[in-house]
Amino acid sequence: MKPNILVIMVDQLNGTLWPDGPADWLHTPHLKALAERSARFQNCYTASPLCAPARASFMAGQLPSRTRVYDNAAEFASSIPTFAHHLRRAGYHTVLSGKMHFVGPDQMHGFEERLTTDIYPADFGWTPDYRKPGERIDWWYHNMGSVTGAGVAEITNQMEYDDEVAFNAVQKIYDLSRGADERPWCMTVSFTHPHDPYVARKKYWDMYEDCDHLMPEVGPIPYEEQDNHSKRIFDANDWRSYNLTDEMVQRSRRAYFANITYLDDKIGEILSVLDATRQEAIVVFVSDHGDMLGERGLWYKMNFFEGSARVPLMIAAPNMSAGLVTEAVSTLDVCPTLCDLAGVSMSEVMPWTDGESLVGLTDGRRREAPVRMEYAAEASYAPLVGLRRGKYKHVRCALDPDLLFDLDADPQEMNNLANDPGHAALAAEMRAESEKLWDLNRFDGDVGESQARRWVVYEALRNGAYFPWDYQPLQKASERYMRNHMDLNILETSKRFPRGE
Repeated sequence: MKPNILVIMVDQLNGTLWPDGPADWLHTPHLKALAERSARFQNCYTASPLCAPARASFMAGQLPSRTRVYDNAAEFASSIPTFAHHLRRAGYHTVLSGKMHFVGPDQMHGFEERLTTDIYPADFGWTPDYRKPGERIDWWYHNMGSVTGAGVAEITNQMEYDDEVAFNAVQKIYDLSRGADERPWCMTVSFTHPHDPYVARKKYWDMYEDCDHLMPEVGPIPYEEQDNHSKRIFDANDWRSYNLTDEMVQRSRRAYFANITYLDDKIGEILSVLDATRQEAIVVFVSDHGDMLGERGLWYKMNFFEGSARVPLMIAAPNMSAGLVTEAVSTLDVCPTLCDLAGVSMSEVMPWTDGESLVGLTDGRRREAPVRMEYAAEASYAPLVGLRRGKYKHVRCALDPDLLFDLDADPQEMNNLANDPGHAALAAEMRAESEKLWDLNRFDGDVGESQARRWVVYEALRNGAYFPWDYQPLQKASERYMRNHMDLNILETSKRFPRGE
């Protein structure tokens, strides 16, 4: 009997807040209970620190250079197998409730059912343009308004969305318990919090009034002293138009922490229904990427620093021992891990897969390959690539000097060792490894070609009649509740769990 699988994904959750499960000071009782029975991957990294490329890579186990999902407006091709395809092909019922930021006319990518629409657009309108370095597209680029406007609200666009995601997930788990479909199931529940805007409901906001973590550990670094890519992020975020105060920073972080607790409540509802309906399932908890939360003066994501690139990953599965894993791993590994846990072979596509199964790491198996990351979206003028091997992280971009950090000795990444004489051999070795893995000129050409094509297509498709690609969740009203083509006696019994006499 293949196991049921519940994947819980959140958005923009900083992995440094997950040193061994949720930090002690976070109000997250349900996630802490899940952590106790999970393999907890302390050093998990996103494949790309931006929503759409991160999620396509998570689904497929392939880097953006292979999926060609470089940014938040790049099409995810229907021909790329995802974990939903692999599991569905093996007989699973695959379901998605929530965000996955699929761009293009295919809004399913292997899911048999999708319970909600997405929160973000599915078209090419958010395409950056390497032909215009420094151009700021004001109507969709991040600015600092999320920080200056942080605070309390009882309903927002994002709360409305996540309330719907959780409601549909709970109803679907109830429905699965009724046994009408005997197949094993894999349900992905994907929330948009704690992604900015930094706005939280008062009940959660009040929990962090006396929090000791409302200021970053590393304060703002002067613009002139930032690395080149961080300068580009500051410019893309239009930082010169805003005057951020300590109070704004504190309010932003407070709302962010509050929204983690909001998510904990939603996840608790889902897990409690799973328990009440006596359904056993592997549970995976993961984020797409992180959030800098004001560290170094940076916000949101778009870089390879720990706050942006490191994410939580916890897996509660019968054949994965609970406990802390310090080995560096990737969100690319989730797809092959799910298939491994389900007994589903990926052999036909493994030569083109960048991840590897995490099964066995809890029992001492070592991961030999380095963790790889890519970024080629807004705030970049050319692709960036990163490697995490052992305690070291190496970052390379054709436009910039290399970065090299010892994360054990320098967890805040303040000391670039790339030109340090004492680390010259290591720097040369990691650069050579990076050059072997990536041809940056070719990568840059591929990204530029993709962007140019999409600008032409987007402008064409918005001229005249417009057919949106956004997913439209449909319900068959004639098949819901009680209708006259149904036998009421059979209906009431079949819709009940546990079944009556």
